[in-house]
Amino acid sequence: MSDTLLSARNLAFELYEVLDAEALSQRPRFSEHNRETFDAALGTARSIAENLFAPHNRKNDEHEPQYVDGGAKLIAEVKPALQAFNEAGFLNATRDFELGGMQLPNLLSQACFAHFQAANIATASYPLLSMAAANLIEAFGDDVQKRRFLQPIIDGRFFGTMALTEPHAGSSLADIRTRAEPAGDGSYRLKGNKIFISGGDHDLSENIVHLVLARLPDAPAGVKGISLFIVPKFLVNDDGSLGARNDVTLAGLFHKMGWRGTTSTALNFGDQGNCVGYLVGKPHAGLAYMFQMMNEARIGVGMGAVMLGYAGYLYALDYARQRPQGRLPDAKQAGGQVAIIEHADVRRMLLAQKAYVEGGFDLVLYCARLVDDSQTLEDAGQREEAAQLLDLLTPIAKSWPSEYCLQANALAIQILGGHGYTRDHPVEQYYRDNRLNPIHEGTHGIQSLDLLGRKVGQHGGAGLQALRQRILDTCQRAEPFSELDALRQPLQTLLERLSEITLGLLGDLQQGRINTALADSALYLKVFGHLVLGWRWLEQAVRAEQGRLADHGADADFYEGKLQAARYFLLREVPSCHHDLDILARRDDTCLAMQGAWF
Repeated sequence: MSDTLLSARNLAFELYEVLDAEALSQRPRFSEHNRETFDAALGTARSIAENLFAPHNRKNDEHEPQYVDGGAKLIAEVKPALQAFNEAGFLNATRDFELGGMQLPNLLSQACFAHFQAANIATASYPLLSMAAANLIEAFGDDVQKRRFLQPIIDGRFFGTMALTEPHAGSSLADIRTRAEPAGDGSYRLKGNKIFISGGDHDLSENIVHLVLARLPDAPAGVKGISLFIVPKFLVNDDGSLGARNDVTLAGLFHKMGWRGTTSTALNFGDQGNCVGYLVGKPHAGLAYMFQMMNEARIGVGMGAVMLGYAGYLYALDYARQRPQGRLPDAKQAGGQVAIIEHADVRRMLLAQKAYVEGGFDLVLYCARLVDDSQTLEDAGQREEAAQLLDLLTPIAKSWPSEYCLQANALAIQILGGHGYTRDHPVEQYYRDNRLNPIHEGTHGIQSLDLLGRKVGQHGGAGLQALRQRILDTCQRAEPFSELDALRQPLQTLLERLSEITLGLLGDLQQGRINTALADSALYLKVFGHLVLGWRWLEQAVRAEQGRLADHGADADFYEGKLQAARYFLLREVPSCHHDLDILARRDDTCLAMQGAWF
């Protein structure tokens, strides 16, 4: 496997040494799979990603979609790449065999899809959204909706979107104004405007299925009055054939700094008064349904952020090994130049990138494994615990890689020096592409409010207790390795201190001091994320120690690299969190007390 997308050895380490993917084949749903079938799927994903996605990544960036005759026109290379993706089965990788799927574990599906995100994040966004739309309709749509809209998405004929944001509201979904009026025949007529709709128009598929949030005439105020509607670009007849063009208009395209190959659209619904939509599920329950798609997209954004950081890291690593420049501080000036990887500061930057991207990769794959556990574990209690832990970790999986794998991209540019910010090398595009991810699917601040304001306290703190126990279990398994004592102790110290501060913040919330408790939720998310990543790095360190002792040196450099990255994160990054904890502990109000007029 090429190491231009991700490290083949690290992928095998994650799947088979850390997350025990082979054990999933012992479960009835995955009993027809084994490591051979898993590796075959990964190999196919790698081949399509390298041969059809990666070659037009730069062209995607240089030739943005164009507004032509009322529609969005993309470069020619995107469509055959997506056709190959669909024909290979990746659109339905986790779906039942009987429905044309591969019935792969979610863990393997995510690992396969990571190749496409590393190769071309913009082109990969179209199936990402379509898979999430299909899963939502499958979960909440009725039989007619599944026949008309789900099956064509599964077949690769229709693509899907999520249409939430409105010009006046942004992330404040409680303030959406799009309306849906009953038409008397079971359908509805929608009117409103949506913006920043990724994949909202293109020429890649026969139809586009928009999942639109709107209000019914009798809707209560706020988020409890939001309903969800299927609004197709083209109407679909009873026999499955396409009918007339629906009253959905492409009002314009946004031109972003990154993901330039993904159409970002402004859509008008009902300009002619005849935008047909179909209610999904119950009235006023749309936001709850949409959260399934949003959470799926959040984890997808997290993996996309990881893979952009990963691609930049691998490029910078290769560059550092080949680029001669300067001499070591203790060398005589007459000596020859050394490769820049020999300079300590370059190794520092590479090690930070490795810690961020390989830690983030482990986290998102771990979340994918939790999806499998929540669906296929035999014990109902264990399934519920996995679901609660996944719910707790979702804001971390979205936001932490979006912040720190972006930092990895910045370090990649720095390593290339003056060449780094030119378009002669891809690292500047990786950075621009990744800069969107701290905003995609909810900003860092929104994720932090979700984490502290909702997730840590829900279900009586069950998810938090499950996380705490798993961290302690990893610490216990690290104890036999004396080399890991110095790594285990900072993690345990951070766990205990964050647990104490969390209880205090939850107490503030319960007693009505909401603004004070949430004022620095972004700092809380950072520390919580570092705790989780520190745990995942200790887990990797335990597996690396086991591997190093077992393989008699065949993979010595790989395991030593893992241990060194774990040391970097647990000895440098984790202890740095205590300054932020001091701010949280004293409820510092510097930001909360600042007045708008003082700026």
